[in-house]
Amino acid sequence: MGDVIQFIPKATLERARLIREARAIYESIFPTERSAAGQQRDSRESA
Repeated sequence: MGDVIQFIPKATLERARLIREARAIYESIFPTERSAAGQQRDSRESA
């Protein structure tokens, strides 16, 4: 009954979405060792 609802401005949500999108693009161009190792492992398991 005493729940607090936090208002998140639309601009903040849009900023977070753009940051996630930019990180995904950057990661696709410059993969980190961690994600590159995961991709290699996945391709070996598929074969």
